[in-house]
Amino acid sequence: QAQLVESGGGSVQAGGSLRLSCAASGYSSGTFSMGWFRQAPGKERAVVAGIDTTGATTYADSVKGRFTISRDNGKGTLYLQMNSLKPEDTGTYYCAARRWWSSEYTDWGRGTQVTVSS
Repeated sequence: QAQLVESGGGSVQAGGSLRLSCAASGYSSGTFSMGWFRQAPGKERAVVAGIDTTGATTYADSVKGRFTISRDNGKGTLYLQMNSLKPEDTGTYYCAARRWWSSEYTDWGRGTQVTVSS
């Protein structure tokens, strides 16, 4: 059964780095585009970064130049490298998958918490 399992969250001081991983078993890189979303306290979940089946990436303006999304197709793993972290990056980070022909993300992980202190 396909599933998404995030890991790598934690607490870090502003300016620090974290790398999130998402084990994406059952999600073929040729069929599924992947994304990372963030839900900050009291806010709606919002997209942070995405990567499609060609490897093209997109980023929210707030993380451009600081975050990098990548996927290791051989390992079936999605990553989010987060550098120069800011307190406003705090939130629960979710891995998600969508079929390449759809704009809707249909499969979600349970999330991993990231806390950035000033």
